[in-house]
Amino acid sequence: MDAIWYFLLILPLASLCVYFFVRLRRTEQRRKETEAKLATLEAQFNSIELQNVESKLNPHLFKNVLNSIQSHAYQTYFALDKLANVLDYILYDSRNKFVTPKEEIEFALNLIEINKIKISPLFEFKVRLKVDEHDPLYQHQVLAPLISIDLIENAFKHADLQSPDSFIFITFEFKNGTLGLTVANKISPKQQLQKERGGIGSETLARRLELIYKNHYKLDKVIQNEIYTAHLKIDLREHQAQMRAS
Repeated sequence: MDAIWYFLLILPLASLCVYFFVRLRRTEQRRKETEAKLATLEAQFNSIELQNVESKLNPHLFKNVLNSIQSHAYQTYFALDKLANVLDYILYDSRNKFVTPKEEIEFALNLIEINKIKISPLFEFKVRLKVDEHDPLYQHQVLAPLISIDLIENAFKHADLQSPDSFIFITFEFKNGTLGLTVANKISPKQQLQKERGGIGSETLARRLELIYKNHYKLDKVIQNEIYTAHLKIDLREHQAQMRAS
């Protein structure tokens, strides 16, 4: 009789233990499922955020497509190779606050090669390099990235690239810690430009130079005899010295 009462007492307790065990297993399973869903949502959010930060388009996808085209386009291989280098610089190097003058000049030369596709064979085009590669600052990260892009692209934009009477001359200089970039072009008669100091130009570039280099740069833009000339000079040595002092 005692055994029966003992059994009747234990049975509800055992059933209750089983019930709580099953509930615990289900709760644990739901917790893992919820964590998995949260992890998936977090990964998706991070992916979307990264895409929005870098670009509304997917530059990496574009580069993959570019690589595919490059493998099948022998005649344009050279230009596409330069474009790939430009994309690498924009996607990765330009994220740094500063790059080396060597990297910026190489980027600019690649950009020039891409733009040269648009010009007539009779168009006069010259690029000169006056670079002291032994200068201590030439391979140090002291130059703001993409600082050369506006002046170069403006020259290609405002010159008549199909006219044999037109020209673009570009000179890069680096000596004694100073970067110089001079861009000159014959203005296309199709362009309606005011003949005054400033002419073509980028307010964004001027503002950026002012914020970064303050009184350690000089940017002159002149139009004379239908020739537009822009000259940028940045004293990187003095700028570095001031940064160290502050």
